[in-house]
Order: sequence, then structure tokens, then C-alpha cells
Amino acid sequence: MTAVLERLDVPMVKSRRHAAAPRSDRRPWTFYALATVFTLYVAALYGPMICIYILSFQDVRGGLVFPMKGHSLHWFVDLFTQVRTGDVKGSFDRSIKLAVLVTVITLVVSFMAGLAFRRRFFGDMFVFYLMIGSLVAPGLVLGIGIGLLFQWLGINASWYTSALGAQLSWTLPFGVLVMFAVMSRFDSAWQEAARDLGASRWQTIRLVVIPILAPGLVAVALFGFTLSYDEFARSLQTAGSLNTLPLEIWSMTLNVTSPSLYALGTVTTIVSFVAIGVSIGAIVLINRRRGTGPASH
Repeated sequence: MTAVLERLDVPMVKSRRHAAAPRSDRRPWTFYALATVFTLYVAALYGPMICIYILSFQDVRGGLVFPMKGHSLHWFVDLFTQVRTGDVKGSFDRSIKLAVLVTVITLVVSFMAGLAFRRRFFGDMFVFYLMIGSLVAPGLVLGIGIGLLFQWLGINASWYTSALGAQLSWTLPFGVLVMFAVMSRFDSAWQEAARDLGASRWQTIRLVVIPILAPGLVAVALFGFTLSYDEFARSLQTAGSLNTLPLEIWSMTLNVTSPSLYALGTVTTIVSFVAIGVSIGAIVLINRRRGTGPASH
């Protein structure tokens, strides 16, 4: 009996000694090595952009390099008032209108494609690969092809014709893929319950499907807007004589040698962050109204 107790007591003694032993809170060297690599990565990624933002707030004596000379909003005012900096206001207006139009079309077509592909049909794989095939082709080559196609059809190249078609070839595949991911988590039992209660097909889509998929639809809209707003390669040969904002920035790099170019980069970044912030705010608001957001827990 004594031998058995001694055997049972040995693990308990060892565990007590182990618990009483001092613990070392020092991190391994691999943590510091990886942290250094990550810090260098972030600095290389955001450092140039931060430099541009800082230099855009110089006064009239400012140049294109450091050291910074004073601080003011002079170059932001110069950006929209001086003709010598280019057609910034017009190109910005065209880019916003084009992005909104692309967003609406991408959202509607992606939503319809998500509904259609919930069931298998003849040729579904061919249609799917046809939709995402434009992701494989180089953007510049695809833009040239679309420009030639519209020219052959007798349609003048402009931001609302050929440029719209070129940008949709870029935004639609992303919108469809995102919508497929959203639809994969949708339970068809909700639709069946709505129909059992007497709802028509349109009422089911409007009152059940769209509210449930609302966060995913916001994500598709965000993809469409940001991809269109920043698109350059597919717009280069299809925008016609009137530039979009990315094309205007590219043309300004050839003849503008003032911080107004940096100010334009700051403005475009602010617009992008505003779009992202509005989208995230809409998703948070939708989740809170459903009672699934952080505020409800």
C-alpha cells in the first residue's frame, strides 16, 4: 500500500515543482526577426504614400522633394483653380460618374448571376469561365480590343461607352466571385418559408433575399467602385479625348513639376478611404439592425 501511495505522489510532487518554477517571459528570437521583417514591409508599402501626403501640404515655395517648406493648403486650391495643372475637376467628375455607373451594373449583374448559379444548368461552366476569362487577359491588350470593337460598331470612344465596357470586363468577374461566396452561405429554407406564407417571387427577393445578402451586396458595390475609380490600363485606349482621373494623373506626371500632383494623390486617397468607410459603416449598421452586431452582445 505504501509503495502505491508513493507512486501516486510522484506526479503530484513533480507538478507542484513545475508550477513553482519561475517562468521566462522573454520572446524567442524568431519573434523579433519576423517583427522586423513586417515593419520593413509596412514602411516600404506605406512610406512613399505618406511622403506624398506630407509634401502636398507645403506652401507656395514647396518643391517635389524634402525638406518641406512651410505648410498650407495652397496646392489643393491650385489644383482646382489653375488650368495649367490639367482638367482635374472634369476628370474627377467623369471618374466618379463612371465609377457609380459601373458599380450599379456590377451589383445588378452579379446579384442576378448569383441567383442563376444556385442551380445547375446546361453550359453553366462555360458561362462561368466566360465571365472570369477577362481576368486572364492583360488589361492593356483587352482595352485595345474593346476600343477596336466599339470603333468597328461605329460608336465613338468615350468614358460612358467603350471605357464603361472595358471597366465592366474588370469589375464583373470580381463581383460575380464575391457574390458566389456570399450565396454559398445563403439558406434556401428562408425563401421556402416566405413562399409558404404567400409571398410572390419578387416579394421573396425584395423582402427576404436582398436584406439577408445586404452586407455581401455592399462588398460587391465597394469592389466595383474602387476598381473602376482607380482603373488605368483598360481606360487608356477606351476613354476617348476626355481623360478619367487616373489618366489625368498620368498625363500630369509628364508636364507638372509642382506639389499639386501630390495634392491630387492625397485627394484621390481621401475619396477611396471615404468609400471604404461608408461601406464598412453600412455593413455595421445592417448588422446592428439585425441584432447581430457588436452592440447587441
